[in-house]
Amino acid sequence: MDLEPYPLAADSGLLRVAVTGVCGSDWGYYQNLPKARGPLILGHETVGYVERMGALAAQRWGVKEGDLVALEEYVPCGHCDFCRSSDFRLCNATDWRLGGLRYGATALSVAPGWWGGFAEQQHLHLNTVFHKVPSGVGPQHAALALPLSNGIEWTYLQGHAGPGQTVVIQGPGQQGLACVVAAREAGAAQIIVTGLSGPTDARRMALALKLGAHHAINIEEQDVLETVADLTGGLMADLVIDCASGGPASVVSAIELARKKGTVILGGQKRQKVPEFDSDRIIANFLTVKGMRGHSYQSVEMALQLIAHNRHHVTDMSTHCLGLGQTDLALQTLVGKGLEGAIHMTIDPTKA
Repeated sequence: MDLEPYPLAADSGLLRVAVTGVCGSDWGYYQNLPKARGPLILGHETVGYVERMGALAAQRWGVKEGDLVALEEYVPCGHCDFCRSSDFRLCNATDWRLGGLRYGATALSVAPGWWGGFAEQQHLHLNTVFHKVPSGVGPQHAALALPLSNGIEWTYLQGHAGPGQTVVIQGPGQQGLACVVAAREAGAAQIIVTGLSGPTDARRMALALKLGAHHAINIEEQDVLETVADLTGGLMADLVIDCASGGPASVVSAIELARKKGTVILGGQKRQKVPEFDSDRIIANFLTVKGMRGHSYQSVEMALQLIAHNRHHVTDMSTHCLGLGQTDLALQTLVGKGLEGAIHMTIDPTKA
């Protein structure tokens, strides 16, 4: 339905939401943010049409009314050292824990309140980061841009995956599958995905093989260190990306799986302290260990191009499109209480 127009300032705009992707982090927000910050509208993987713009916003944004765009969740300041060096995801203005603005994590009490994508319309701040959706790409597939961009950022831009390398990816969720696509696109010679027993990970590891992985290891049935050693002739992995969210043990195994002079990317939040382990292994094996979060502007642009050409069957990651009234079902699905077979879900506010 059409909403009554609200007064539009010169430095803002309005987005008509087409779809918004459901991210694994939305469950944590769903449980904790309303208690910490008060009521809010979730949803930060938003794709929609530019509905209206103020005069200043129109000069600044480089988009026009009617354009289909994908938004980043970050609302950076635009002038700090991080913003000036293209690392705006690290800008304090994007950190809701420091009182910053972020789409899908900003309270209704912050005017005008429409900060999330699980809605029909969304407010556009002057410092919004836009990406034009390539011609021929529909909103549901365009919503894959942010999760896929994380995989590109972690695997290629930060992990430097390349031809001839062995890449091990721990965890076959959205982020792990995105890393598979990025590793395949980068030309990695051997891509190994690890997961758990059970139908959910079994389906996801089957999809990982379709997306380009060469091997899938059930770590509850196989010794992961021995299996990777066998597959690599004892050399182990050039790059290990930890996307697992089940606990800190995967941090230890990631370090053990890396070869000498290898790189370890830690991308999955554990929310627990890592148990004691032999930290001298990092030194003795000359490892590079990087904590990682989010994406860059470049990686989102690269993701949209992969989606536009459906490289490595990437659009198969998009499995469910639900109506706005089914948002709770989608969020429950993130923790295994809803739909079966879901990988990346979207919420369409026009769908019954």
